Amino acid sequence: MFCVPSTEIGAIMNITKGGLVLFSANSNSSCMELSKRIAERLGVEMGKVQVYQEPNRETRVQIQESVRGKDVFIIQTVSKDVNTTIMELLIMVYACKTSCAKSIIGVVPYFPYSKQCKMRKRGSIVSKLLASMMCKAGLTHLITMDLHQKEIQGFFNIPVDNLRASPFLLQYIQEEIPDYRNAVIVAKSPASAKRAQSFAERLRLGIAVIHGEAQDAESDMVDGRHSPPTAKYVAAIHPSLEIPMLIPKEKPPITVVGDVGGRIAIIVDDIIDDVDSFLAAAETLKERGAYKIFVMATHGLLSSDAPRLIEESAIDEVVVTNTIPHEIQKLQCPKIKTVDISMILSEAIRRIHNGESMSYLFRNIGVDD
Repeated sequence: MFCVPSTEIGAIMNITKGGLVLFSANSNSSCMELSKRIAERLGVEMGKVQVYQEPNRETRVQIQESVRGKDVFIIQTVSKDVNTTIMELLIMVYACKTSCAKSIIGVVPYFPYSKQCKMRKRGSIVSKLLASMMCKAGLTHLITMDLHQKEIQGFFNIPVDNLRASPFLLQYIQEEIPDYRNAVIVAKSPASAKRAQSFAERLRLGIAVIHGEAQDAESDMVDGRHSPPTAKYVAAIHPSLEIPMLIPKEKPPITVVGDVGGRIAIIVDDIIDDVDSFLAAAETLKERGAYKIFVMATHGLLSSDAPRLIEESAIDEVVVTNTIPHEIQKLQCPKIKTVDISMILSEAIRRIHNGESMSYLFRNIGVDD
């Protein structure tokens, strides 16, 4: 296990050295809860700043205290209006840069556009663009949590600390699921198998993988680049060239690799946004004999009708962290539970500000975690 005991972190959460300023870049008050928890754990007051939208929807930031020569930590949790959230962060970072801050550290628990980290069709790698914008605005360090793909760290030319929420989710399983020893960790697709394996090995449980589900948005899809050119152009340029045709993929019927009969099924993933794939996985597990179904993830975007669909589904409980505010969704669906991760974020801030090693927060974390 690589859980970080709360008592151990509490013991080392000393008062930080002077010269630290903590800002929240959110204009939406519902997104400031995590910032307040972090400030309370650090024993500091939130910095004075005004972030608001002009009548023409332009974002305006007014820093109301000196940041000259100080370490500025800007906490930004993603609201439903993700593009406004990004602009708020960029403008505040640039405002601190032009106000001569010593260092500007972004605390972005959920990195937006992280799913767009690969080339799809004739699109673009948007997470690379966002990383470049953040660095150009003046960010000197980034603290985030459970990036959708760890390779996103390579898009930045500044230090990136990609913290993990799994210790807190593992602790929840051990403390809140009384008969978790009779559970099996489930990957709803082969792509999630490594994460599921990590959970299973740390809890000493079995693993099951669902294969053959409907093609999702991140699957390889045919697009214009794969279309063969017309025959007249091929003949005109390469009269004898014959390019072998790749056999198209065809997913088999849904199968569950592993035994879930008479057990608790715990589906693990990094993001819960569109819940259709989770609902389909839950139905499949119920058909295979699972008597309770939990879904656990770091980031609970829970877009659109997700709360209603979860409430009406075979899922017994959805457990997410507070990297993204979802209080409204919890009111709509009592099945949604929250795990607080402000402890590890506040400790990361304290260590960076005091110039201490971050290795303590990455103990026993492997490549696949």
